[in-house]
Parts: sequence; structure tokens; C-alpha cells
Amino acid sequence: MNFRSFNGLFAGASLVAGLLLAPGFKTAFAQKSATTEKNIAFIEYPDFPEAHSTWGSIGYNAASNTVHIGVTNHSNKIGLYTFDPAQNSMKLNGFIGDMAHLRKFQWQGKIHSKIVASPDGSIYFSTDGGESREEYLMEHPQGYAGGFFMKWDPKTGDLKNLGMGLPYESIKDIEIDPKTGTLYGITYPQAHFLVFDPAKNDLRDFGRLASSHVPRVLFTDSWGNCYYVDWRQRLVKYEKERDTLVFARESLPAFAGTPGSKIITGVTAYAKDEAKGIIYLVTYGAKLIAFHPEKEGIGKVEDLGGVIDTGKAVSWGPYVPNLNIGTNGKLYYIIGGHGNYVLKDKTVLVEYDPATGKKTILKEYPTTAITEATGSDIRDKDGNLYFAGRRRLTGKGDLSSPFLIKFNPEKDIRK
Repeated sequence: MNFRSFNGLFAGASLVAGLLLAPGFKTAFAQKSATTEKNIAFIEYPDFPEAHSTWGSIGYNAASNTVHIGVTNHSNKIGLYTFDPAQNSMKLNGFIGDMAHLRKFQWQGKIHSKIVASPDGSIYFSTDGGESREEYLMEHPQGYAGGFFMKWDPKTGDLKNLGMGLPYESIKDIEIDPKTGTLYGITYPQAHFLVFDPAKNDLRDFGRLASSHVPRVLFTDSWGNCYYVDWRQRLVKYEKERDTLVFARESLPAFAGTPGSKIITGVTAYAKDEAKGIIYLVTYGAKLIAFHPEKEGIGKVEDLGGVIDTGKAVSWGPYVPNLNIGTNGKLYYIIGGHGNYVLKDKTVLVEYDPATGKKTILKEYPTTAITEATGSDIRDKDGNLYFAGRRRLTGKGDLSSPFLIKFNPEKDIRK
């Protein structure tokens, strides 16, 4: 089934009716919405019939105006894809094991990290065990050797293995300082914060920042400082000029009664309003936050309330591993995944207007259409936003199929 016909199945997805207000912020369920099926496209990944999922492995390359995605069978095969908006084309560049000449004992289960780009157009990502062979065998010869930092040159198609982070540890996420090319990483399961200079082949371990669960998302500010959260969900900042870690005094906002598992898993997505100097965050506890970074120290944290409120479930329940910002300054995110949905068996596309505080559900989809979507701050030069989606084919079990979601809140992108 091609992506055009699949989109058509859900072109008439109903909008949510009613109006509900939550304490401290405004939430509106759309009765009428300007968003239609023409604003959204589902784009399939060719030449990988056993593909299962995409996780956080998506990023934008400004140098070529392309979107890159790591697609996995969630076992031992990872395809690296490029979507070209100008050509409206999706291309499989190859499979990571072959491109990086990995040997059998160096198997990788998936790319969990985001894909980041340097000004010269090279892209970087890291690899992950991604299944039980990593978590239960560890040092066993058939277990997991460890995750790698990798660099891909879109011009030549060459993939270079830059080396392992820590033995037996995945690298769950990475970030890049575009000014220096320094890479930042966080490992799993021990949550060690790594600083890696590829030019000098210099890898430094700044120690363990979390416990039990490993928060999945790193992000940087305009100065190239990198942020994470510790086990109390306090922001931790790597200040590059002082080459040191700075810890916030207070934890990020959370709803009263939020379980510990929702606290210590930290930030799930971010999007940057560079013009205003604001980085928007979503937490695993379903809080939306405006972070105002400062060059030195920890900046102001502003609580924008929950991601949504239906009045039907606890406020900390919804799961949002994605966030984008449009050229209109509004935030867009898809709620749902990992068994946490705001509406039963449905994912919802939400718009948040920072100017008014209004949160509006624009569209809803059955989980057989969108089960979950990931990705942070991915927008091309024409204002199109992208999410890495997957659908549960039967609505039950773990059999799923990945696809790219392209969305433009302000104009039609399909006929």
C-alpha cells in the first residue's frame, strides 16, 4: 500500500468535540479545525519490508534541506533513509551493519538517538542494543558489545564508525555543538554523560547522572552548552567554556502525585524558538515547559501546564515523545504511545499557542493509523514539520510498521 492510499483511509478522521479547561491553562477540543488531510502526508520507507519502528532516530539537515531517519527491524538491521522535500522522494542509503562494516559481535539493534547535522552537511548519530540481548546478557559473548558514534557524509555516501562510547552500553541520544563539532552522548543503562571531540578522537566520561531509568533526550542552547536531567529531574548543564557540569537547584515542574517512574525519565522532546531564545520541553510526566537558557548558570523555567486535559484521566498520564514549532510560533505534538493515551486507543495531534496558552486537538487517529510518533524540532525551509511515526497494524501486540509524518499547519501539502 502506498502512502497516498493509506492517507486516504484516515482522511475523514473525526475531530474531538467539546470544550474543557484545566486549572492554570487553557485547553480546547476542536469542534472545527482548519487542519485537514491535505495538511498531512504519511510517507512510507521503501525496500525494507521487515521494518518495525523508528524511535527517536530522525533529524533535519539544513545544509541540504533533507530529513534523515534511522529505521529498524528492532533486532539487528537498521536502514538509513533520506527524505528530500524538494523532490518529494524517500531513499534508502543502505543498512548500518554493511555501511559501517560491523562484524557479527558488533551487532546493533537500532538507532535510538536523534540524527544531528554539522554545518558542512555531515550527519551524526549513535547506535543502541535495543533488545533483550543487551539487557540480559551484557558481557556474554553473544550479548551486546556497546554502542558507537557514527558519521555519514551525504555527498559521498560514506559511513564512518567513530568508535565506541562505553563497553556494553548503548548511546541513547546525542547532540552536537555546531560551532566546535563536539558531540554529547548519554549511555544506557548506566546514564553516563559523554563528551566526544571527533576531530581529536577525544572521549571523556563525566560520570553517571541518572539511575533506574535513563532519560532519553539531550538538547543544546545557542551557545553550544548541553542539557540533560539527573535522577531527580533537575536540569544538568554542561557549560563548555568552563568544561563543567552545573546542576539546577529545583526539579522540573511535575503534577502532584506523579509516580517516580514518570519523574526520573525526564525530558521526552524539545523544540527551539530561536528568535525568542526559548526552548520548549515536554516531560515524561506530561508537562509542557518554556525554558529560557542563559549563557552561564541555569536559566528560568516556566510551567505551561499539562500537554492536554480531557477530564477523563490523570494529568500525568499522556505520553509525548515529540515536539515541533511552526513558522507561526505555535507548538505541535502528537500524544500517545507505550500504552499511554489521552483518548482510548487513539493518538491526537495538538496545537499549542504560546501567545494565548490555548491547547487544541486538531486531529485524532486510531492507533492502527498512528500508534506513536517521535522527533524533536524538525522543520524544513518551507515550514513543513516532520515526525517519525509508527502504526500498530492489528491494534494489539508489538507488530508495527514505521512511516514518516509530514505536516504543515499553514498550507496544503497534498492534493
